[in-house]
Amino acid sequence: QVQLVASGGGLVQAGASLRLSCAASGLTVSSYAMAWFRRAPGKAREFVASISWSGETTDYEDSVKGRFTISRDNASNMLYLQMNSLKPEDTAVYSCAASVGVRIPTRYGYEYWGQGTQVTVSS
Repeated sequence: QVQLVASGGGLVQAGASLRLSCAASGLTVSSYAMAWFRRAPGKAREFVASISWSGETTDYEDSVKGRFTISRDNASNMLYLQMNSLKPEDTAVYSCAASVGVRIPTRYGYEYWGQGTQVTVSS
């Protein structure tokens, strides 16, 4: 069974930093793109960032570009999201996702979704 479990969220003040982690297990394929998404109450799920299988190529939603950094460690099946200069509008449940057989970063078509972690940024 594929499991993607996100952690590292919390309550912080605007301008603070958080580092989210996603532990992947049960994936039997040798390559898969990964991404972070977020969902605020009453809003649709929003793409945040994605990363290629090799980790060499990344893609970011405009509102987080320059503030967030996505990375991965394939040896340990871990995905990370370093979030700096957090803003109240970043408040959401952040979830990680995987797309098997895809090596390039992508914003769409993710078939595996993980447990989210709550990020709350106060003014």
